[in-house]
Formats: sequence, C-alpha cells, structure tokens
Amino acid sequence: MGTTITLTASDGHTLSAYMAGAPDAPRALVVVQEIFGVNHHIRAVCDEFAADGYRVVAPALFDRAERDVELAYDAQGVQTGLRLRAAIPPDRTLLDVMAAANALNDGKVGIIGYCWGGTVAWMAAARTRAFAAAVGWYGGGIAAQNDLVPHCPVQLHFGETDGSIPLSDVAAIRAAHPDVEILTYPHAGHGFGCSERDSFNAAATQLARTRSLAFLARHL
Repeated sequence: MGTTITLTASDGHTLSAYMAGAPDAPRALVVVQEIFGVNHHIRAVCDEFAADGYRVVAPALFDRAERDVELAYDAQGVQTGLRLRAAIPPDRTLLDVMAAANALNDGKVGIIGYCWGGTVAWMAAARTRAFAAAVGWYGGGIAAQNDLVPHCPVQLHFGETDGSIPLSDVAAIRAAHPDVEILTYPHAGHGFGCSERDSFNAAATQLARTRSLAFLARHL
C-alpha cells in the first residue's frame, strides 16, 4: 500500500500524488491517470508496479481544476472527467508530470499512462527530457499529435476494437514513427486494462503488462 504526498510544480502549483514502492527500489516510474482521477484503479496499478520493484508516483492532474477527484466508470464520470481535462492547459499538465518525476529523485525515470494518461505520456516523451522511457495504453490524443518527436524510447498499446481510437489512427502513428513499438490487441476495446470497466480484457491486459514491464526493464 502507498501513501498520499504533496508535490510542487515549477510554477508553484501544489498537487497531491499517490506514492508506492520502497525508497530504494531499483527503478522509478510515473503513472499517469485516466480521465477518472487517481482513483482506486490507478492506486492499484501503482501498487502492482511497486510489487514489481518500482518506486512509483501518480500525480493528481485534476488538482489544477478540482481537488480530490475520484470518478466512477459511468457516463457521469466520463462527462466530469472530460470537463476537468478541458479546463487544464496541456503545458500545465506536463509541469505536474515533471514534478512527479522530480519527486522520484532517480537518475532514470520512466512514465506510463492510460487513456488520457497515455496521451500525456506521449507528450512528456516529446516535450520534456525528464524520462528515459515512455509507455502509453490507448492514448486517444496521440494521433492528433503525430508531429511530435519523442526524446526517449516509446511503446504504445491499442485495442483493435477501440471505438474511440480507429485502427486508421494507429496506422498513421506507425507510419509517422517507425521507431516506436506499437502493439495491438484483438477483441480489446478502449480501457481494456481496467478491471473496473466493462471493456476489461484480462488476456490483453496481462500480455500488455508483460510487454510494458519488459520494455521498461530494458530502458530504465
């Protein structure tokens, strides 16, 4: 089990974050939330990475718009999450992600994000130099930022039946970035990695997680 800490971004904004893992863990990782906040699921993801030997921080990115946000996986949660995300400029989100990386105080830090967090991980890889490796799971905004060039190795995961990320978007990302490892999963929809969502796909989640851990281990 982890603990809640307070981070300070470079512009002076303070935000909460969930930290898990031993202080002397051999690897460091920032976990970036979905549009549902640093909720039960994201904390569980952090705990799992901590059990795998990571020191993990998940910054509460919604704190710039509203604090203590934990949303349910339903229509109202989606609406609220989209509203909060739209209220926060991407540049400010990156400041909060970098504050999380700084809190890990490690020579090499990785980043992994889910849903909105997958897109944030992509932006962080290209618009900062804070990370040695980046992993994105079903980041819906990546194709719209296809012109970004990552400064570190990147691995991306997409479900082949994702109603919000067509395979044509995945193909466009692959064509623009042949050096990025892009993996797809049959019969997997958006959010396939979250056991609290109807779209959960246990087999795809296990395979994607195994691949993510192997990728991070190679680069951190």
